[in-house]
Amino acid sequence: MQESPAALTPPTDNPYASDPLGHYLEFLLNKREQGTRIVGLYCNYAPVELIRAMDAVPVSLCSSSRRTIPAAEEILPANLCPMIKSSFGYIRTNTCLLYEISDAVIGETTCDGKKKMFELIAHLKPTHIMDLPQLPDEAGALDRWVETVGRLKTFLEREFKASITEDRIEAEILETNKKNRIINHFFDSVACHPPLAHWREIYDVIGLDSFLKSERLQFVIERILQRLAERAAEGIRFGNDRSPRVLVTGCPIGGDAAKVLQIIDEAGGVIAGLEACGGMKGYCIEIEEGTGDPLRAVAEATLKIPCSCMTPNRRRLDVLDEMVARFKPDAVVDVVLHACHAYNIESLKILRHMKDRHGLPGLKIETDYSDGDVERIRTRVEALFECL
Repeated sequence: MQESPAALTPPTDNPYASDPLGHYLEFLLNKREQGTRIVGLYCNYAPVELIRAMDAVPVSLCSSSRRTIPAAEEILPANLCPMIKSSFGYIRTNTCLLYEISDAVIGETTCDGKKKMFELIAHLKPTHIMDLPQLPDEAGALDRWVETVGRLKTFLEREFKASITEDRIEAEILETNKKNRIINHFFDSVACHPPLAHWREIYDVIGLDSFLKSERLQFVIERILQRLAERAAEGIRFGNDRSPRVLVTGCPIGGDAAKVLQIIDEAGGVIAGLEACGGMKGYCIEIEEGTGDPLRAVAEATLKIPCSCMTPNRRRLDVLDEMVARFKPDAVVDVVLHACHAYNIESLKILRHMKDRHGLPGLKIETDYSDGDVERIRTRVEALFECL
């Protein structure tokens, strides 16, 4: 078996892999020139199906770069979550093109820091905040969330002078489910050991559904899978039979936080799964089709998202159980961004569950977007691998 070095990731035949952000921006700017409206989001709890149902385009506004944090800290506390500071810093320095081209912004009450940030930017663009019930199993929680999603629909229709019909929502439910099945088919390439796809390639694929229709997405994924099959025939894998397979959980770790994934890579491990909301977790929920009440179906599906803001958060444990069965990791690394208290406190329960139920050793890493802790993280990851 030939081991393929992570630093020399072979091409995947993904036409968007060389510059996924560039292709995405090109797509958005072309859409805007055609008169299409853009709606900025900060969380998966905001149902993209409603936005697409009025022929608008949803975009994620969360930022993960340390570059704009100094500007944010002139106003925000230094000990705040780096994702909030980075996102706010981009807006404050007028360097976030995605925010600039958004015609409206949707926020949500997942954490206190984000709620207060939304207050600071609400005067810049039409902004709608969704009040999220954080006891999802409580009687009446779903009904309250259905009402909240209904108020979002009213906001979008009023702001954009559009009509969001049940037929269009149902069509977008079918489209979302189709895309999720296609992406999940690609995830199967990571489940083999050693994996055929590198974690950077996984990130290249995640998010393609945000600007590709399901038919085009199917075509692209089929090309990628064909290339992976060729790798398998050539004996090209990432790592080897002895490489520790790591399930990475916790906060989103794109951008500068991806240093953790790179360190795992350099220490001889391979990424077996990415549980964070910016990873594979977003594709684990299927929206019920043909219910006769598509708005309620969308609300019910989004309320199942297992974010740490929910309590009790049994659904997250269920998702992790499914990922362990699917990807068969050897260890768990739980990544917590500084000042993300919900994920930080929940980390104890997550790592204890993974050890008691699955016999998996775990490691919690608290970090931010700086590179000052890289060597400390490396030492801890290497120590984890030595114990396997």
